[in-house]
Amino acid sequence: MFPWLAFGHLVPHLELSKLMVQKGHTVSFISTPRNIDRLLPRLPENHSSAINFVKLPFSGHNKLPQDAEATTDVPFDLVPYLKIAFDGLRVPLTEFLESSKPDWLLQDFGPYWLPPIASCLGIKNAFFSAFNCACLGGLKPPGFEEYRTSPEDFLTQPKWVPFKTPVPFRLYEIQPMFEGIMLESTEDNIPDVDRIGRVISGCDIMVVRSCNEYEAEWLGLLQNLHRKPVIPVGVLPPKLDEKFKDTDAWLSTKKLLDSRKSNSVVYVSFGTEANPSQSEFNSIALGLELSGLPFFWVLRTRRGPWDTEPLDLPEGFEERTAERGIVWRGWVEQLRTLNHDSIGLVLTHSGWSSMIEAVRFAKPMVMLGFVYDQGLNARVAEEKKIGHMIPRDETTGFFTKEDVAKSLRLVMDGEEGKVYRDSVKDMKGVFGDMDTQDRYVDSFLDYLVAHR
Repeated sequence: MFPWLAFGHLVPHLELSKLMVQKGHTVSFISTPRNIDRLLPRLPENHSSAINFVKLPFSGHNKLPQDAEATTDVPFDLVPYLKIAFDGLRVPLTEFLESSKPDWLLQDFGPYWLPPIASCLGIKNAFFSAFNCACLGGLKPPGFEEYRTSPEDFLTQPKWVPFKTPVPFRLYEIQPMFEGIMLESTEDNIPDVDRIGRVISGCDIMVVRSCNEYEAEWLGLLQNLHRKPVIPVGVLPPKLDEKFKDTDAWLSTKKLLDSRKSNSVVYVSFGTEANPSQSEFNSIALGLELSGLPFFWVLRTRRGPWDTEPLDLPEGFEERTAERGIVWRGWVEQLRTLNHDSIGLVLTHSGWSSMIEAVRFAKPMVMLGFVYDQGLNARVAEEKKIGHMIPRDETTGFFTKEDVAKSLRLVMDGEEGKVYRDSVKDMKGVFGDMDTQDRYVDSFLDYLVAHR
């Protein structure tokens, strides 16, 4: 396993690794020292010893903060330098592959240089995507020219998609990421679209964190477009492990949530990649206040000690909402929290992992995407009526506190929001059906064994 240096990628690779070792396979999980050290506490003791964690020496980059080894450690504009540093893992990774001789290599989108290396070493190579199929389907496939040369070109449906889809971007989504996707050429870095294109072209199979029940059309289209096996591994739903200890943090969280009524609390979390402006942050906070709903906000206002522009809550916000709102600045056991009966909905950035966790516990979503695939994920979820997008100006992305408050009240208990509350329960029957999801993993492993 060789994931990209972002926790939205590291964690799905880790979840699949756990399932593979449970089923008798040997897995080497390869990353940088600090990232592995941060992942180990997420594992029960029996898993941390079963997976072979391989720490490659990481030299970093002179433009990165000290000890920066993941996107959560750097501001958005320094991520290109993290990719350059990531490319520096080529030599130690090649040496490890030469000495360990694995049957299969499961890699992420970042190391565009890796498929030829695996091929020369006689190692089968799979692209394991942390993105879902709809996201991959928006990328230019073989046989098509890339006609999208400006942000405006991304606002219409791709020419190679034959069915109606919410794939087209909004202008406020594509503008800030266009340079990174298409034109990024900082020093020795190459654009993401070239990275992923070379990985998909060079891999033997594509493996996606998805399932037929959620996006069968996209799975079929990807296979037709790329003319190679596209294997769904299921959504890798998180499992509540009974062996985790009751930490002080969890006991404090549980005490606060136990005091609230069933399905009454808004759980607020924007992950590690969301990057709202101070104005957007204010609208979120004031919208929560205006909604009148109880909330539990896992708050992260800065991306590390180097962050010179941390976000500030509106003056007096915590005092005004103290009787019904909890602003939690520490680490939280998210799975246990989501599973608590008092949580009625999730206000989320609509990262794919966060969405899977919300649906796993039948929590409808109010969605506010900021970067990468988040807006697309939200539109697909809204199409399936498991979440509601906060209305925004399609050009600027502007939204108001009234937009936030109205959306929260609609999904929590409004008559028009009943469809979201009902549909997410139905989708839980897919995402939360461990037998069904386990069969996807079994089929995937059967393929690996048969084609090693």
